[in-house]
Amino acid sequence: MLTTDDHRRDSAGLLYVYPVVSRRAGGVSIGINLNTNNACNWACLYCQVDNLTRGGPPPIDLDRLERELAGFLDDALHGDFMQRQVPSEARRLMDIAFSGNGEPTSAPEFAAAVDRVGAQLEHFELRGKLMLRLITNGSLLHRPEVQAGIRQLAELGGEVWFKIDRAEAADVAVVNGVPLLPEKIARNLELCAGLAPTWVQTCWFALDGESPSAAARQAYCALLAPLAERLQGIHLYGLARPSLQAAAPRLSRLSAEELAAFASEIHEKTGIRVMVSP
Repeated sequence: MLTTDDHRRDSAGLLYVYPVVSRRAGGVSIGINLNTNNACNWACLYCQVDNLTRGGPPPIDLDRLERELAGFLDDALHGDFMQRQVPSEARRLMDIAFSGNGEPTSAPEFAAAVDRVGAQLEHFELRGKLMLRLITNGSLLHRPEVQAGIRQLAELGGEVWFKIDRAEAADVAVVNGVPLLPEKIARNLELCAGLAPTWVQTCWFALDGESPSAAARQAYCALLAPLAERLQGIHLYGLARPSLQAAAPRLSRLSAEELAAFASEIHEKTGIRVMVSP
């Protein structure tokens, strides 16, 4: 049986398609993994990808991706996959999510992959019924082909979950392993929100036994406040599964109370609704 702790990419024996029980989605999420070589342009401390490397994905076999998705949807909708693999309380399809083992928009075929997924949503009469999501670090929004893919995703009724874990450049460098100024984060987020309905997703945790500082919380709120009316909301979540990175021993979970307090602070300072998953 799949659990919220089991996000193995090969759980269905497929290359690009993998099912997970998602605590944030609230049921079965069908993942699309374009980064089959475990390569990403970021290196987040909490990443659960084993043997994570820097870089982009290999060429995508779009025909295979579409065949895998079609076969899986057929099994989930008309076969016994749910009974075999999913706990009774989670036996519902919630979304198809471009996520996987790296940044999905780093694939040159990203927009074409969105088109292929859209074709299967049409085939199974799921367009408008099954949410299509992109989970992204938002770093490649300047690329026209990425914008085209996000625009197509929006036309299919989809949405974006845009990763912002910290708002100060020094903290981003530590947590996400990249040099990134808050001004660029804000520009990319604003651009994304103009292309598709956009949520911010934030992983909040203690590092070396220290919770994020008051300055870090304030910087986060200050970054998002000007865009409050453009955003759908914020998914604030804690550490659910252990990191597979070298920094894993430095990370620890925050209490549900501390996450709830930060959610309240965000809402008070920005007006943005916050969904919390401890």
